[in-house]
Amino acid sequence: MAASHRRFPFSWTTVMPVLAVVVLALSWGRDLGAVPVIIVALALGGTVLAAVHHAEVVAHRVGEPFGSLVLAIAVTVIEVALIVTMMSSGGPEAGTLARDTVFAAVMITMNGIAGISLMVGARRYGETHFNPEGSGGALATVATLATVSLVLPTFTTSTPGPAFNGTQLTFAAVASLLLYGLFVLTQTVRHRDFFLPVDSEGSVKEEEHAEPPTNKAALTSLGLLLVALVAVVGLAKVESPAIEAGVSAAGFPQSFVGVVIAMLVLLPETLAATRAARRDRMQTSINLAYGSAIASIGLTIPTIALASIWLDGPLLLGLGATHIVLLALTIAVSVLTVVPGRATRLQGGVHLVLLASFLVLAINP
Repeated sequence: MAASHRRFPFSWTTVMPVLAVVVLALSWGRDLGAVPVIIVALALGGTVLAAVHHAEVVAHRVGEPFGSLVLAIAVTVIEVALIVTMMSSGGPEAGTLARDTVFAAVMITMNGIAGISLMVGARRYGETHFNPEGSGGALATVATLATVSLVLPTFTTSTPGPAFNGTQLTFAAVASLLLYGLFVLTQTVRHRDFFLPVDSEGSVKEEEHAEPPTNKAALTSLGLLLVALVAVVGLAKVESPAIEAGVSAAGFPQSFVGVVIAMLVLLPETLAATRAARRDRMQTSINLAYGSAIASIGLTIPTIALASIWLDGPLLLGLGATHIVLLALTIAVSVLTVVPGRATRLQGGVHLVLLASFLVLAINP
């Protein structure tokens, strides 16, 4: 965690969230031309980067593994807000937007963030090390959540289509929340040491020696993080028509909008995980990857289930055959990656190929 936030109180990371709110106020509810759309997109990207900076400041103050949760929850708030706002706009694809976004988030976290982190760490240190007990528990949680929320709806028979009926959806929502809560309790209280960075001998590493930010600096970053999250959600809502138009113009299926949303909201996680891998703290990268997947399903599905009460149209959560195969292969490969407690560039490359397969099939089903 860099200490630059103490030296530059009025750096771009401080100014960007406020500027984004101004851009949001000027663009909200208006038809935008090409130039304003570009300005909004730049403001959106800059605010996402500012958000990850402030989340890292807060994370540094609270320490691991609590710090990994800060960014995971912040990103999930953005994801949920985007899905709900875009689903409320209606349209024929609205019923599958939650499924498309959540599944894209699972594939990006488990294969993209994990794969990039493994490649970066192994390239720099030859071999990466992490705690298989904590990582394995997180992986088991992801696999269960994904199966219950995204696979089972495809095979239920109570309602037509890949959807749950009311009772089934309620169960999936409650089970997701309970599993998420149990995981957080395990990670932060009961078995906190399972989720701390380890060395090649499996011993927990000492905390980094960089001086943590003061309470004032952490509270300031927390406030700016909240402002940035509000701005990101608003700007993404403003930009959503341009995103949908761009996807259509490129000839991609409309379901690719979910991939775009997932890529946008997971950018902070990807940057933070890559930085941790470069510092030989692969467990932190794994915490971010799997923690994001757990939060994405465990918090998004219950929220969407609640929102479906007043949203028009069906809520289609079940995956198709191709995506089920990709999910099953991803889980199997992840088990083989996690169990040894160490990995090389080969494992990173395998995960990145799986991500590339998902993206190619998302563009050309």
